[in-house]
Amino acid sequence: MSTAPHNPQHNTEQDEKLAPDEKLAPDMRHLVSLVREFPQRRVLVIGDLVADQFIYGEISRISREAPVLILRHERTETVPGGAANCALNLAALGAQVQLIGCLGTDAAGIAVREKLTRAKVDCSGIVSTPEARTTTKVRVLAGGTHSTRQQVIRIDYDETTHTADAQQRLLAELHARTSGVDACIVSDYNYGVASDAVIENLRRYKNETGKPALVDSRYRLSAFAGFTAATPNEDEVEGWRGSRIINDGDLEAAGIALRRELNLQALLVTRGSRGMLLIEDKHSPHSLAIVGAHDAVDVTGAGDTVMATYTLALASNSTHTEAARLANHAGGIVVMKRGTATATADELIASLRQHEQ
Repeated sequence: MSTAPHNPQHNTEQDEKLAPDEKLAPDMRHLVSLVREFPQRRVLVIGDLVADQFIYGEISRISREAPVLILRHERTETVPGGAANCALNLAALGAQVQLIGCLGTDAAGIAVREKLTRAKVDCSGIVSTPEARTTTKVRVLAGGTHSTRQQVIRIDYDETTHTADAQQRLLAELHARTSGVDACIVSDYNYGVASDAVIENLRRYKNETGKPALVDSRYRLSAFAGFTAATPNEDEVEGWRGSRIINDGDLEAAGIALRRELNLQALLVTRGSRGMLLIEDKHSPHSLAIVGAHDAVDVTGAGDTVMATYTLALASNSTHTEAARLANHAGGIVVMKRGTATATADELIASLRQHEQ
């Protein structure tokens, strides 16, 4: 009995007729489907709003007064940072976002609010008071005429005090907005928005609704017990432990201890060029290799991108492993962009297709 010869051209024609998603492996196809659900998700972000300001200049000469560079100013850019950048990343991925925090009525605060509004972030929960100054991180970037601008110094203008009235208004906004959202994020840079009352309200939201409540805290991880998950970087895990992490096994042990102490479902540790480490309850630690190039262009704000993507995936009923994989792709996208950047849903899907396993 003869069989028809294999026709490679016929298979190629069939492949070309398939929709792009149908060509993916089943697990990748599922990840893409999760990303496509992001526009249906409503997320509330509360935390410290920061203005990230970038001053670009060309090196013109050395000062005669001191051995320092003199820059000829080229441009200044002010973009949302801190919790505001987390909200911006959620919006870039298509989510419906409400933001609660404090901004001054100064030029930096106005610029941040304008950019958030333009990105369709709901800013009606932002508390502004005339006496408050917007927390601003100024980065000066310098370079020669034909060279890439490099950061040479950062100057921080910190606003760490909020009036009792502002704190009450923040709490009232939180009470009014948790109903009906699919997930909550607290982005804590230790500037005072994440008070004990705010933390307790978010913990109650998670326990009563069963929906995700995640935390990104720069210095106060121990204050956020009972949340769904946290996304510290390796330095923040070291800070919690109080001693240096010397190898992968040491990091796994520290992460397991931290997750257990905070009673989290999962801990996602970001490691820069070494990828991520996911630690879940009742699962072995899982390492994720970095997606894309190892040499980052700029890591500013990448943690906000990871948090936004991880949260949206969990809000779309993903597993923690699936959410971590998506967050890993999103982080790989933004570190190849300069400044405080975001990743879009289209970019995330393109990355999944490009790095199909």
